[in-house]
Amino acid sequence: MTERILVIKLAALGDFVQAFGPFAAIRAHHPRAEITLLTTPPYAELAERSPWFDRIWTDGRPSWGDLPALWRLARRMRQGGFSRVYDLQTSSRSSRYRLFLPRGVEWSGIARGASHPHANPLRDFMHTIERQREQLEMAGIREFPPPDLSWLDADISGFNLPERFALLIPGASPGRPGKRWPAERYGELAVGLDLPAVVVGGPAEATLAAAIAARAPGTIDLTGRTSYAALGAVARRAAYAVGNDTGPTHLIAAAGCPTLVLFGSESDPALCAARGPAVAVLRHERLASLDVAEVRTALAGLIAA
Repeated sequence: MTERILVIKLAALGDFVQAFGPFAAIRAHHPRAEITLLTTPPYAELAERSPWFDRIWTDGRPSWGDLPALWRLARRMRQGGFSRVYDLQTSSRSSRYRLFLPRGVEWSGIARGASHPHANPLRDFMHTIERQREQLEMAGIREFPPPDLSWLDADISGFNLPERFALLIPGASPGRPGKRWPAERYGELAVGLDLPAVVVGGPAEATLAAAIAARAPGTIDLTGRTSYAALGAVARRAAYAVGNDTGPTHLIAAAGCPTLVLFGSESDPALCAARGPAVAVLRHERLASLDVAEVRTALAGLIAA
């Protein structure tokens, strides 16, 4: 009988990217299992392209007030035939989902009564990647192969990008303006780069790209034009990137692009910094006042490393 495994990872993009390693480790530990990912619609593209899952469920976050949707999710989980669940979201919401399953289903996470709890009282003070690795180790997983991200690619010939260019990621959560280095500063940085600048982000960042281009004519605006796979392809072809602590920056760094990440006081790089083959962090308590000269110095160090 085929073993059935459920993995829960609902959001957000940066957290989803930082789960690539755990996803790969779970697949390596259960090579013949049928593995289902419970997630939300924004991450279906990434999950479907990856080699780690056999099925993708995107109904992982129904409103608590939507009783029919909750009932459908509970029935789906109960009838899934799962023998083990890896809850990589480890939120109060995902922990409650344990109640949807029959007795005897193994659970890795922080839910009350979990068979394989992440029993470290200091887990909230660990970087996401180390925390998830320790969680899986406590569930019996010992091998953590580097995740193969060759699938994170797409045809980007239609963008007509120059042979060499620098990526700028000026966006961040609209509700947390303190995580954004001002677009005008990005524009000033772009003026002094030895390469053309390419701005990436969602459609809402188009105004930021316009502000950068106003300072640095010739800037290429790709905001709202890249799927996640295309963003990975652009990252692989870029010479380097500079960005705020935001999901696309995590993906660009994971794809292998040398990346400088700018942090203010609203997030702690010790807990959530992007990871990749070549990542540097520059933190300034009040990000809006971070001087362009400091960024240029940190970027020069990253490129020289």
